[in-house]
Amino acid sequence: MLKQGFHELNTERMQKGLEPFANPRNATAGLIRQLDSKEAAGKPLDARFYDVLHMEGSLPECHVEVLEQFERWGLKTDTFNAECSSLQQIEERYDALVDQREKLAYEVDGLVIKVAHLQLRESLGVRQRSPRWALAWKFPPRQEVSRITDIVVQVGRTGKLTPVALLEPVDVGGVTISRASLHNEDEIHRKDVRVGDTVKVARAGDVIPEVQSRVAAPEDHREGAFKMPSTCPACGGEVSREGAYHVCRNGLSCPPQLIGRIVHYASREALDIRGLSEQTSRQLVEKGLVRNLADLYRLTKDNLASLEGFAHKSAMQLHEAIHQSRKPSLDRFVYSLGIPHVGKHAAQVLADYFPSMERLSCARQDELRSVPGIGDEIATSVEGFFRDEQNRSILRELLGAGISIQEPPVQKQDRPLRGKTFVFTGSLERHTRSEVEQAVERLGGRTSSSVSSNTDFVVVGENPGRKLDEAKEQGVRIIEEAELESMLK
Repeated sequence: MLKQGFHELNTERMQKGLEPFANPRNATAGLIRQLDSKEAAGKPLDARFYDVLHMEGSLPECHVEVLEQFERWGLKTDTFNAECSSLQQIEERYDALVDQREKLAYEVDGLVIKVAHLQLRESLGVRQRSPRWALAWKFPPRQEVSRITDIVVQVGRTGKLTPVALLEPVDVGGVTISRASLHNEDEIHRKDVRVGDTVKVARAGDVIPEVQSRVAAPEDHREGAFKMPSTCPACGGEVSREGAYHVCRNGLSCPPQLIGRIVHYASREALDIRGLSEQTSRQLVEKGLVRNLADLYRLTKDNLASLEGFAHKSAMQLHEAIHQSRKPSLDRFVYSLGIPHVGKHAAQVLADYFPSMERLSCARQDELRSVPGIGDEIATSVEGFFRDEQNRSILRELLGAGISIQEPPVQKQDRPLRGKTFVFTGSLERHTRSEVEQAVERLGGRTSSSVSSNTDFVVVGENPGRKLDEAKEQGVRIIEEAELESMLK
């Protein structure tokens, strides 16, 4: 949404007595989420095109040619796109855009540097969340001045205490900011900010509120330096220091930690309990209905119907969703426990090498460190988690409440796809890409985003991309979904 259109839209909303949008991005997101397309029709929305996700036949060799093709098709591209051949040219482009930022017709928070050659992009591939062939270079954040009215401490899922500055509300780039994380005690002392101080406030990447520095004034009468509490502000439990952070040692007896653990346990990549939101989890804890994770499986439909916002039907749906989560795969269950530093991938690796909960819970650091992809930090965290008696007690209660962990169907030494690399192209009919990739990895194989001389199989679905042509050129074996299914049995 262009700035001019945004201001006209807000003028129209205020004339109708409606709340104005905070910024163009929020306005655009709100409009395109409408279920009724008429709500977005006639609004000042626009689009710039920058990439091709799928195309039959062959793409041009270079990204610049793709943009030129868009123009020939009548699709708008950004007028500030530029091809650079050196780091110096990129830096000059960045500096020029910083100077023009406020004069642009739209809001922008930086530029993206991309490898232009499309075959090189394929070779570089992608990480779990981002491509290796692109890098964002953010502009300096916009700054405004406010005053810290208080510093409070929040407790997270892992027990980490985070100081947060409460601010006199201030508009920063179209968003009203009234609070900002101060990260930890060392960061507060480094910036020397205290309650009552006037400070510069920015939004890192034009998104995350941040106190950047104190605005000093000679006549200031300042409060005393901030100190982290020695007891948890949420539960009164003991607080100890770990590196730069302070941590509450009360575990699941601390309400914010319990709420965070429930939310993580129910998240889509963990046990995927639909309807168990943070708000619902908070109510369950505050009403005393859930004191540990195992209590989720003891909830009745009447318990859930008593929650604010729940009716008979929604209570039944959540009750069913909770009980449908009783048979998780080992890797999802390991991830759901919220072991510090153990993400989705590490949970999969651990489940592959320790194919039972009993085996993993007894593993020692040296054994864990010998697993490819598991470093010292994860090994220490996993051993420490399962040595903790409270965690072991929760695990026993979950198993006693009916959790039946589905262990991998084969042992490590019997993995039939060990050493085989799979590349997927096109849409599969009976499975999601994530499901088959996990299945391949459980049987010892690995998946890749690009075809190379190390690729053993290219799995072809509906509307395959150029990876199919590359497989044919390189003589890689091409299989379809049905053949892959037979390999996974």
